Amino acid sequence: MAEEVRIEKMNRLRDHKINPYPYSYKQTNHALDIKENYESMENEKASVAGRIIGLREMGKLQFCDMLDSTGKIQLLVKADSLDESSKKVLENLDIGDIVGAEGKVTKTKKGEVSIDVSNITMLAKSLRTLPEKFHGLKDIETRYRKRYLDLISNPDIRKIFVARSKIISHFRRFFDERGYIEVETPVLQPVYGGAAAKPFLTHHNFLDMDIYMRISMELYLKRLIIGGIERVYEIGKDFRNEAADSTHNPEFTQIEAYEAYADYNDYMKMTEELISGTVKELTGDFAIEYQGKKVDFKPPFKRVSIVDSIKEKSGIDISNMSDDEAAAIAKKEKLDIPIKNNIHVADALFDKYVKDGLEQPSFVVDHPAYMCPLTKDKRGNKHLSERFELFIATKECANCYSELTDPIEQRKKFEDQDKERIQGDFEANPIDEDFLEAIEYGMPPTAGIGIGIDRIVMLLTNNISLKEVMLFPATKPE
Repeated sequence: MAEEVRIEKMNRLRDHKINPYPYSYKQTNHALDIKENYESMENEKASVAGRIIGLREMGKLQFCDMLDSTGKIQLLVKADSLDESSKKVLENLDIGDIVGAEGKVTKTKKGEVSIDVSNITMLAKSLRTLPEKFHGLKDIETRYRKRYLDLISNPDIRKIFVARSKIISHFRRFFDERGYIEVETPVLQPVYGGAAAKPFLTHHNFLDMDIYMRISMELYLKRLIIGGIERVYEIGKDFRNEAADSTHNPEFTQIEAYEAYADYNDYMKMTEELISGTVKELTGDFAIEYQGKKVDFKPPFKRVSIVDSIKEKSGIDISNMSDDEAAAIAKKEKLDIPIKNNIHVADALFDKYVKDGLEQPSFVVDHPAYMCPLTKDKRGNKHLSERFELFIATKECANCYSELTDPIEQRKKFEDQDKERIQGDFEANPIDEDFLEAIEYGMPPTAGIGIGIDRIVMLLTNNISLKEVMLFPATKPE
């Protein structure tokens, strides 16, 4: 019924030769600018535009709360002082309509900065009623599924995405200033690789071939290192056919960076500079509060040996664990995991005994070599690899290697992975012959890192769910 009334009002505007959906409007000011500069703008003409979120009448005076991208401002509208077109707009105005308004900047007797409107223009007639009479959209699934209503009803949500934009901008400046080149690599790939994950499969009709949405940018960025681009990075989406929960989403944003002639020690230092610098720029300090706990990003970050920490807490040495040993340990430790090989059991032991203690920024270093098919062995210990993962507030936020550059060893590790895949490990990767050919031409010593943008934003905006920091997270159909 409410929608029918709104449609009638729209038609009445048309009857009066008023277009309820005009082409443009000259907006000269925003709400925040007017409020911050009231002293210099008092009695000056301003032109604002935005959505009506509140209507109140007091005699012949109408108060309209208008929301633009910077905040809310009050419109004071006196019907007697309007032209005929503006009067018709006012007569057919509803909460949710988008309008433009011109008038002088003033203050009410209560001291609220307002616009004393001289004319008002309909810019978009809303045919639906805003949720809950604009008391705030509360249903979580509706908020995520209809983010546009969330942004209208809960304006503070916008601050999260402003912060997200600033974080990505800082990351981009950081790498640009260090001589890195930003590139774009294929999202659709004939062979997936670069991470332990199940891909999305699709079909290319013209080429008549199955292709995958990328799970990582890694193998294509390494091709560029081989080609002579010594410092390279990409910011973009990766896709993994996995569960959607508070720390996972099937599509997510990563930055991956690679630097020739560097190793994982160089990248530990660089990562400290990047993350601590981002926090300082965003908040003005190295320390933040996350879910009631102080997290201090002042370098250096703590180093934690994954092998030593698991052994210290559980007595289990994972450094050279075979699949048979892993299966026995999984049974003894009652690990609820579908695949009980050494890789998955080592991960589960880390989650059980170590991860929850990593509240402060920590580099978890030197993983067993069997966990790292794209990584060089640790100097002096062939059972370990030169890899680190960055954990903050118990969440993995980055993954880095001293990249494997030996083509013979790389082929062997790909073959081992492919065997695991054939035996049922859906996260293991197939052999990428094109990449193996590329690396056979010679790849320089290289460090590489992937950083989860969404998780960094989640931490720095004090959210516990990725869905709060993604504009359109994965949701079930309504």
